[in-house]
Amino acid sequence: SHTAAPMLSGTLVTVVGFMPNGFAHSTAGEYTSNMFWIVGIALITSWIVAVVFTPYLGVKLLPGIPKIEGGHAAIYSTPSYQRFREFLVRVVQRKWMVAGIVIGSFVVAVMGMSVVKKQFFPTSDRPEILVEVQMPYGTSIEQTSAATNKVEAWLVKQPEAKIVTSYIGQGAPRFYLAMSPELPDPSFAKIVIRTNDETQRQVLKVRLRKAIAEGLVPGAQVRVTQLVFGPYSPYPVAFRVMGPDPQKLRAIAAQVEGIMNASPMMRTVNTDWGPLVPTVHFTLDQDRLGAVGLTSSSVAQQLQFLLSGIPVTNVREDIRSVEVVARSAGDTRLDPERISGFTLIGSAGQRLPLSQVGKVDIRMEDPILRRRDRTPTITVRGDIDEGLQPPDVSTAMLAKLQPVIARLPAGYTIEEAGAIEESGKATKALVPLFPIMIALTLLIIIFQTRSISATMMVFATSPLGLIGVVPTLLLFNQPFGINALVGLIALSGILMRNTLILIGQIEQNTREGMTPFHAVVEATIQRSRPVILAALAAMLAFIPLTHSVFWGTLAYTLIGGTFAGTIMTLVFLPAMYAIWFKIRPDAGKAPAALEESESSIA
Repeated sequence: SHTAAPMLSGTLVTVVGFMPNGFAHSTAGEYTSNMFWIVGIALITSWIVAVVFTPYLGVKLLPGIPKIEGGHAAIYSTPSYQRFREFLVRVVQRKWMVAGIVIGSFVVAVMGMSVVKKQFFPTSDRPEILVEVQMPYGTSIEQTSAATNKVEAWLVKQPEAKIVTSYIGQGAPRFYLAMSPELPDPSFAKIVIRTNDETQRQVLKVRLRKAIAEGLVPGAQVRVTQLVFGPYSPYPVAFRVMGPDPQKLRAIAAQVEGIMNASPMMRTVNTDWGPLVPTVHFTLDQDRLGAVGLTSSSVAQQLQFLLSGIPVTNVREDIRSVEVVARSAGDTRLDPERISGFTLIGSAGQRLPLSQVGKVDIRMEDPILRRRDRTPTITVRGDIDEGLQPPDVSTAMLAKLQPVIARLPAGYTIEEAGAIEESGKATKALVPLFPIMIALTLLIIIFQTRSISATMMVFATSPLGLIGVVPTLLLFNQPFGINALVGLIALSGILMRNTLILIGQIEQNTREGMTPFHAVVEATIQRSRPVILAALAAMLAFIPLTHSVFWGTLAYTLIGGTFAGTIMTLVFLPAMYAIWFKIRPDAGKAPAALEESESSIA
C-alpha cells in the first residue's frame, strides 16, 4: 500500500511528459497527438489495476501462502541478494565516484548526439513509386504526354510494376496524407506505380533511376521518389533565395545550385523557376495602325483568335456540350518565325501582314515568377542519397553555402526550407507547452515528496536516459527523429517515477526504524526485483516494434533507455540520494530494529 501514492505520482509524471505532443498545433501533431491520450488512459488504468485489481486477484487466487521461515527478512537474505547488498554498500560508500562516472557518461552521451543521424519523419513502407516528369515551362501538353509515354512504355516491361497510372497536366489525387496536389501545368506529369512490396519498390526505383540517367526521356527532368511519413515537403533539402531583383536572384540561385550539384550527397538539383524560355513579344507601331484604321485592341483580338483561339459554336454529344474553338493551324501557330506573316484584316477589309504594323521580338524570360511574403523567391531544391537523412544534409549544405551567404547584397537572404524547416515548425509548436509540462511535473513531484530538495533531485534524473539512448542508436545505426524524441520524453517520466518510488520506499524504511544508510540500501534491494522484471518486460515488448519503419526509432530509444534507466535506478539513485541528503555510511551493521521491522516492509 505504501507504494501506491509514489506509483500514482510517477504515472502522472509520465503522462504529463506526453502533454506537448497531445496539444501541439502542427502538422506533425496529427501523427503524435493521440499518443498523449492513449498513453495517459493506459497508464492510469494500469495503476488502478496494479493497486486494486491485482491485489484482489492475489488474495483470491493465492489464499494459502505459507509463512516464510525467518520472516520477511529471509526473502532478501539469499546469496544473490547478499552479494547485491554488499555491492550497494560499496556504491553508497563511493557515492562521489559513482556520481562522477554517471555525470561523465551523460556528458559523453550529449556530445555523442552530434554524431547520431538526425531525422524528422521516416520514409513510408508503402509499395508505391512516384515519378514526376517536368518538361521546360511552356511545353505543350502533347509533348508532355509523349515524354510520359516513353516512361510508361519502359515501365510496362518491368515485372515489378503491377499498376501504372499517369496524370498529365496535373498531379495525382491526394490519396495519402503526406502529399500535396500540384497546380495544373501542361508541362508537368505524375506517374504512380504500384508494386507488390517494399523490396520490389526499391529494386524498380533503382533500375528506373539508372534508365533515366542513361537518357530514357531526353529534354525532361524526371524525378523518382516514394511516399514519406510526416508533414509534406516537396523536396527533402531546399533553400530559398529571396530578394527584389529577379536577375540577381537567378545569379545567386545559380551559385547555390552549383554548390548543391557538386555535393555527392545531392541529386536531381533544380529550381522552382526553371530555365529561361523564349518569349515572343510584338511591339505595335501606332502610326501605321492609325493609317490602316486599326487599334491595339482590335489587333489583340485578332491575334488571340489566331494563336489561342476563340469559341465559335457548341456541339452536343449525348448529355455533354463540347465547345468548338477556331484558331490557326499548329504548324503556323507554333512556329515563332512564321508569326510575322500572320494576316490581319484592316478596317476597310484589306489584308495586312502582321509585320507591317509592328515588330516581332523573341526574348529569353523567366517562365514563372514565385513570391513569398510578396518578395520574389527562388527555391533551390534536390533529393538526397538513400542512406542519408535530410536534416544532416541540410546542415552540411548550409555550411558550404556560408561563403555565398556572407557575400549577399543588402536585401537578399538565403534561408533553409525542406524537411528541416518542417521539423523546426513542429519543434516551435512544442516549445510553448514545455513550461506548462515542467510546471505540472514539479507540482506533482512536490505534492508527493513534500520537499523542495527532493523535488529537485527527482527532476535532475529526468535526462539521464540519454546515457542509454545514444549508444543504442549508434549501435543499430538508427536516426534520432520525432518518434525517438517522444520515446526520450517517456523515458524521463519513467526515470522520475522510479526515483519517486525509491524515495517512498526509503522513507518507509526510515519510519520502520532503519538508519538512513541502511534505509537507502534496503530500499534499493526491495525494489530491485520489480524494477528488473518491469524493465525486461518492457524491453522484450518493444523488440517487435524495431522492425517497424515508423515506430522503429521509438522502440530502439525505449530499449536502450530502459536498460540504462534500470542501472540508474539500482546503482546511481542510491548514490545520488546519499549525496543529496548527506547520508554517511554506518560504522557498524544494521540495528537490531531492522530485522524486527522488515517483517512489515512490503
